[in-house]
Amino acid sequence: MSASDVTAAVTGSNEAGANRLRRHTALLMIVIAALIVLALFPSFAQPYYVTLVLPAFAYAIALLGFNLLFGYTGLLSFGHALFVALGAYGAAVLTSKLGIKSFEVILLVSGLAAVVVAVPVGLLAVRYVRIFFGILTLAFGMLFHSFLFKFYNITGGDTGIRVLRPALFGNEFSELDKTAFLIGPFYYYCLVLLVVLGFVMWRIVHSPFGLHLTAIRENSRKAEYLGVRVRMFRLAAFLISAFYCAVGGVILAINTGQADPETAYWTHSGELVFMTVLGGFANFFGPLVGAFVFIFLKSELMSLTQYWRFFLGVTLALIVILFPRGVMGVAQDLWSKLKHKQ
Repeated sequence: MSASDVTAAVTGSNEAGANRLRRHTALLMIVIAALIVLALFPSFAQPYYVTLVLPAFAYAIALLGFNLLFGYTGLLSFGHALFVALGAYGAAVLTSKLGIKSFEVILLVSGLAAVVVAVPVGLLAVRYVRIFFGILTLAFGMLFHSFLFKFYNITGGDTGIRVLRPALFGNEFSELDKTAFLIGPFYYYCLVLLVVLGFVMWRIVHSPFGLHLTAIRENSRKAEYLGVRVRMFRLAAFLISAFYCAVGGVILAINTGQADPETAYWTHSGELVFMTVLGGFANFFGPLVGAFVFIFLKSELMSLTQYWRFFLGVTLALIVILFPRGVMGVAQDLWSKLKHKQ
């Protein structure tokens, strides 16, 4: 290799490193700007719109886990509403029946309960891929939905169970009414929780574990041939996704003050898929963006027409056909075009 070749290689490497640094810096600035807007949002937005952000926080956390399974591992679940419902009912049982108010305990216990349930479900489901995996998860989700109706004494049947206000770090904020609590301390608690769990998930997907999941998604047979324990990695991703979904379910239940069977219904699982595709499952931040867009879009459509589900379906169909990479894919394309013009 000549000196000129070495120089060209070093220059190319330096340019690639500089481009990577610029991308990461730009991404960090966008994330910081988004967090500043979210932190200031209650100070200038109407309370109604602030309360809409809370379910967006909940779904954003749940979708961080869901997309670990779907976007990074390549397994599409149609039954993850099961774990969202487990989180919701965990919060309901702990606050209403056991008198436990600590939000930290509620999050931990509900999340671990979802993981315990996810172990047998996952052990069976990860043996299969594609539509068979989806059908199995759908079946377990519908089974749990039926359980919530049949065992009325435990679950409250179709009326569900009331969820009481939790204590945040030991403080119940009893001087605040429900709305003030939700758009005040609870809002900021959930924002910090989203940041923490988002950072943890970022580390997971960029770790050797995350790289193994990507390899399994691309070619599971080749990964297994190279010594990767495919089923164990799939199971681990399944358990992590269950925990994240349960945490999201806890936030949803506290926001509404109720845990009801519809949380476990298959259409709710469909909404998780909808939000992920809407934002773009190929991008880490795609599902988070999808959660916010979905919540506000759904709210506006519900206020305009009783056929809002139809229009949501049309929206999903158009996105899949016209923008298969979702909102984040469109944003990335626009950003690339702007850079080329410059």
